[in-house]
Amino acid sequence: MKGIGKLLQDKGSVRRGRMVIAGLFLVLMPAFVSGCGQKDSAPAAMANKEKVQVELKLAHFWPATHPAETELVQPWAQEIEKATNGQVKITSYPGETLLKAADIYGGVKDGIADIGISCFSYTRGVFPVTEVFELPGITYNNSKAASKVAWEGIKQLNPKEVQDTHLLMVITTGPGDLFTKQPVRKLEDLKGMEIRATGLSAATLKSLEATPVAMPQSEAYESLSKGVVKGNLGPIEVLQGWKQAEVTKYITKTPFLYNTLFFVTMNNDKWNSLSPEVQKTIEKVTADYFEQIAIGLWDKQNQAAMNGAIKENGMEIITLPQAETERWIKLVNPVQQEFVSNMNKQGFKGQEILDQVKALADKYNQEYK
Repeated sequence: MKGIGKLLQDKGSVRRGRMVIAGLFLVLMPAFVSGCGQKDSAPAAMANKEKVQVELKLAHFWPATHPAETELVQPWAQEIEKATNGQVKITSYPGETLLKAADIYGGVKDGIADIGISCFSYTRGVFPVTEVFELPGITYNNSKAASKVAWEGIKQLNPKEVQDTHLLMVITTGPGDLFTKQPVRKLEDLKGMEIRATGLSAATLKSLEATPVAMPQSEAYESLSKGVVKGNLGPIEVLQGWKQAEVTKYITKTPFLYNTLFFVTMNNDKWNSLSPEVQKTIEKVTADYFEQIAIGLWDKQNQAAMNGAIKENGMEIITLPQAETERWIKLVNPVQQEFVSNMNKQGFKGQEILDQVKALADKYNQEYK
């Protein structure tokens, strides 16, 4: 009897054990199933929480305090980061801290910088077609008109010379003037005078019998202060943004002599590595900033310089009489013909390119008076 009772007791224990195990299985099974589901969806959830961030290095030559950095580059970069939900972050390296001004385009092409902003004119001869936008003898009312002409013109011409990077936009200074230590009221006053200039501006000054000296704006202040050069040809904003009002005394208005073209461009491989959605977002933000900020940036700076540095330093503004203006324009016209000739030699239709840009200048000068 005791043996039978022990056996029954043992069977009851087994039965109770089985019941406990079954209960535990029912309790744990949802968690187990849920855990299996989480394993499959974890990568997707992680991807949603941790977006892939592309960090882009941007090189330019303006000081960190210049409006090109504070009013264009920084807000544009921040808006791109916001519009891409943090997927693209642009870090700016101003003041030639990553690349020298003349090396920026090549540095972008080679991947040293991902994005670069500088002047085409710092490497004259590398961009022969785009020189048309800097030719003397074509008058632009302001930087808005000149920038619209250049961007629309480049889209129409689609020159091969800018296709080894991804061009995001171009902007211009618009008309520029002569800033000198001694007054320039007529051609004879300019003869032999050392004037800082780059690109076509150098050829322009040479045709007026001045002595052009090539150097970037970053070196102009020191050269003017030491008397290495006696003047500069450029936009009025340099008198404030680069403090050149401190080392010059006279402004001779010459809107028919000068226009400088800046590129904003990106490394092709880096651009192609971005998703089509991100590319589209960057292009949309850039187009908005081109219209709302970039095309008028130099007009705004020029006005600030007129109201600020020029008045503070008591600079004298000289306006050439009409007859004197015509003398200057007649002398610089051969620079246009030289451009046409050079284009023809390279297999382009030089006169058609020039006429196309002149027509665009007429169009946008009417729109931006």
